[in-house]
Amino acid sequence: MALRNVPPVLKIVWQSGPAVVACGLIFRLVAALLPIALLWVTKLIIDGIVRAVSSHQPVQAGFWWLVAAEFALAVFGSILTRVIDYLDTLLADKYTRHISIQVMKHASELDLIAYEDPVFYDRLERARVQATDRLGMIQAIGRLVQQVITTVSLSISIMLFSPWLMVLLFAGVLREFLGETHFAFLGYAKNFRQTPVRRQMDYLRVLGGSREAAKELKLFGLKEFLTARFTALSDEIYGQNVGLAHRRLIAGSLLSVVGTVGYYSAYVFVIWRTVAGALTIGTLTFLSGAILQASSNIQLIFSTLSGIADQALFLTDLLAFFEMQPTIRSKPNALPAPRPIVHGFEFRNVSFCYPGNPRLVLDSLSFRLDTGERLALIGENGQGKTTIVKLITRLYDPTAGQILLDGVDLREYSLEDLYREIGVIFQDFMRYEMTARENIAVGRIEELNHLDALKIAARKSLADPVIAQLPAQYEQMLGRRFDGAVDLSGGEWQKVALARAYLRDAQLLIQDEPTASLDARSEFEVFQHFAELTAGKMALFISHRFSTVRMADRIMVLENGRIAEQGNHQQLMALGGRYAAMFEMQAASYR
Repeated sequence: MALRNVPPVLKIVWQSGPAVVACGLIFRLVAALLPIALLWVTKLIIDGIVRAVSSHQPVQAGFWWLVAAEFALAVFGSILTRVIDYLDTLLADKYTRHISIQVMKHASELDLIAYEDPVFYDRLERARVQATDRLGMIQAIGRLVQQVITTVSLSISIMLFSPWLMVLLFAGVLREFLGETHFAFLGYAKNFRQTPVRRQMDYLRVLGGSREAAKELKLFGLKEFLTARFTALSDEIYGQNVGLAHRRLIAGSLLSVVGTVGYYSAYVFVIWRTVAGALTIGTLTFLSGAILQASSNIQLIFSTLSGIADQALFLTDLLAFFEMQPTIRSKPNALPAPRPIVHGFEFRNVSFCYPGNPRLVLDSLSFRLDTGERLALIGENGQGKTTIVKLITRLYDPTAGQILLDGVDLREYSLEDLYREIGVIFQDFMRYEMTARENIAVGRIEELNHLDALKIAARKSLADPVIAQLPAQYEQMLGRRFDGAVDLSGGEWQKVALARAYLRDAQLLIQDEPTASLDARSEFEVFQHFAELTAGKMALFISHRFSTVRMADRIMVLENGRIAEQGNHQQLMALGGRYAAMFEMQAASYR
């Protein structure tokens, strides 16, 4: 069952470096035939020596050529081993690079909603580990090919003298192989069970040494709590590992005795035949070496197969990860997004709930966002504001209902083309550990080398003064991960992130509480600037501060996944409903 994972992995290996794989196979084929050649030349040399000694005559003509050939084969074998090691090193680098890129690409194509599933996270974590930690299996497959060819050539030579010799050898090592395979399955099952626990351990390890948590860990005295919890989990893992290792040690030791008995039975048979005069001393040497190497190689083959099966079991999650396909994708012959957008977006009886949670975040929601309109969404947490943003950007598809753009369902448009028409900055925006130039350019990566365009976007987001104060300005590495990097304050990071949205020159600009860490005055300035820059464009923004919300042309109050109220600031205040109550509550805190 586990070995079924090998062919698709071999396909990935071939794709990572076909020339290196082909050369490696050819050289391993030659190396696999060297042992039988060396044994045969050695047999001829010993038989020549025995004849010369027994007859008291000089060695026959060509004897020293046999010695030279043995030396040449030994030197060639030594060089060949180094060449194979060199090719294995090249293949390891190529495979690691190729598989890492494929995992990154595939992960980025999967639905956003998958990342909210703990089961997916477990699988993704195992896939990431398996992507680069299975190099041993790749090299083991190469060794297996070489071992099989060597064993076949040795076995044929042994069987020419007596087929029973091979029966003894195989009978001795078969039980050992079955035992190793059994424990390989147990090892995989154990590691599969341990994945959630290991994720908890990784989280605790990161939590115990993170800059973000350091203050609370000290003030709340959490050191003992976290270390005790980590110790308990690690003890659980350790106990399971030791238990399996102990059982494997005992069973493996007993089974190895059986293999040794098989080898020595064949060896004793050859000695008996030589003493009886049926075999020459050279043939004894040849068969002894062939039996020893065949026995060793048969055990290595079974051991290598067991190891490959063990490793292949762990590749189950990697292959399952690659088999996952996004449900949110462009249809064949998808329509290009309209440019310009004429009518705008329309939510028509849209409902949405997250997988595993039957609660409707949005319940039969209907509204329009017209061209040139600035719409603000407000409401308590969990009322669906951010979900609307993710639906209008088609990061999610609605559970029921339709979202239309210029009267056409969003699912009919090309995703990539649709994304180009939307600029969005979320509250939990990314802080890329890259240069300031790259941090802005990720909003439209094709502008990476167009510094003038990046500077214009930075001026729009008010990030230009921040970058001007950096030692290397736009080439300054940001963050804390790398040497020479400079970290920014929360507000400064937000201005840099806002520049990404302005860089896109999109028809719809969205801000999902991106200024939550700014003080009220700074947020007012950013949104005032945003209002000026989005004049004539569609804009959708979320904020808990009513001083900024009132700039919108229309405000939509969400409650229980539905529209509780909507209108401009004056209309909603005159209505005296939910919006007015929230506005007065917030205004009272400033009085």
